[in-house]
Amino acid sequence: DLNTLSSQPSTCVEAINPITMADDKGTRTPFGHAMRSHFLYDPSYLPLNHGSFGTYPKAVRNALHRWQDLSESRPDAFFRYHLGGYIDSARSAIARLLGVDSGECVFVSNATTGINTVLRSLVFEKGDAIVYFSTIYGACEKTVEYMTDTTPVESAKIEVTYPIGDDDLVAKFQNRVCQLKTEGKRARVAMFDTVSSLPGVRVPWEKLVEVCKAENTLSLVDGAHGVGHLDLKLGKVQPDFFVSNCHKWLYVPRGCAVFYVPERNHHLIRSTIPTSHGYEGLPKEGQEKLFNPFPTGRKSRFVEMFQFVGTTDISNYLCMEEALRFRDEVSGGEEKIMKYCESVANEGGHKAAEMFGTEVMNNAEKTLTKCCMTNVRLPLKLGDGEGEVKKTDAFQAVGWMAKTLVDQHDLFAPPYFHGGFFWVRFSGQIYVEVDDFVKAAKVLKGLCENIQKGEHLQRPAKL
Repeated sequence: DLNTLSSQPSTCVEAINPITMADDKGTRTPFGHAMRSHFLYDPSYLPLNHGSFGTYPKAVRNALHRWQDLSESRPDAFFRYHLGGYIDSARSAIARLLGVDSGECVFVSNATTGINTVLRSLVFEKGDAIVYFSTIYGACEKTVEYMTDTTPVESAKIEVTYPIGDDDLVAKFQNRVCQLKTEGKRARVAMFDTVSSLPGVRVPWEKLVEVCKAENTLSLVDGAHGVGHLDLKLGKVQPDFFVSNCHKWLYVPRGCAVFYVPERNHHLIRSTIPTSHGYEGLPKEGQEKLFNPFPTGRKSRFVEMFQFVGTTDISNYLCMEEALRFRDEVSGGEEKIMKYCESVANEGGHKAAEMFGTEVMNNAEKTLTKCCMTNVRLPLKLGDGEGEVKKTDAFQAVGWMAKTLVDQHDLFAPPYFHGGFFWVRFSGQIYVEVDDFVKAAKVLKGLCENIQKGEHLQRPAKL
């Protein structure tokens, strides 16, 4: 029996413990360019966009390869009998960091998967609505659109233009929820960010969770830019659902996200995506429970459901402890990492704004920049005059600039259009310095001058 076998000690899989085989010997390295030696970037590449895809240190890469070697050495033993224990160790590590119970944390491949898992698990009725801001991540808004196409739920988008004050944002949110009530509808679930993507600004998600609790609305927090980026205090805030990419800011290989569901809501998550062996269907008269070929019964249904979701390489999940070790021993710990990343992003952003003659996106409370990303207005104007960009050409100009940064200058920081202005989002990270922002700003300023001459129209970017 598989349950009996899984509880027996292994006699063949004990030769390698990837977690303890550190390659950097825990040597503390100063932040800035000295830290680049631990990462895999090409020496000529200027990385100012950690927020999109993240990256991970060589030590974590080596652990990843060792986990892969271990799984290939005896695949059946690894996947059938040992994987659950390995994942448990990784879940315990991330749960300690978040300040929650490990039984409330599982892994999914990315934040979008976690968002889909929640929305596709909930049972919607006529009159239910999904509330969200217009600045939500594009894939998540398309998920909302899919739900409105296939279920009775409707969407309730809140239009937001940054910069905006925290209290004003929360008021907009509460007013929309109350408006639904007056219309005889229900805000069934509300989805919002910890730090939004574009613009890359901190969102008062903790206050929004409190509003959800008061209004009996489920809170679904897209923490794609969360763990490793902010001090989340998740156990204190207690949202209904929370998902955060570990491959962005925590130095875990792609794709890996922690999916937190407090025990009170486990019953609402009916299936993984895709549905796999851990799914337990509703009882049906005369039908036996479908067989699960993997060990069961020692953990909650919620945890076991996410333990094996189709055959795939989940070595990235198992690198959690090595990533946290690197952050602690080599980088000095979470507080120091976050403090440096926020500081270098803000100082670098202000330097760029001075060079552009523009401004950093912020509100009166100065809360938008309390994160590791900063947004700087580019020296471009919308209009029909000489040197101005026509509104119909705005996104073409942004696309041309982004592609030119990669193709001709070996750097990237995403330019974008928001609220009638052109912006660029910079990411701070432990391997960059303020001078990197200055170098990028010089290039961006030159590209803006080229756009003013109409070059984006003569040589459109091939995306």
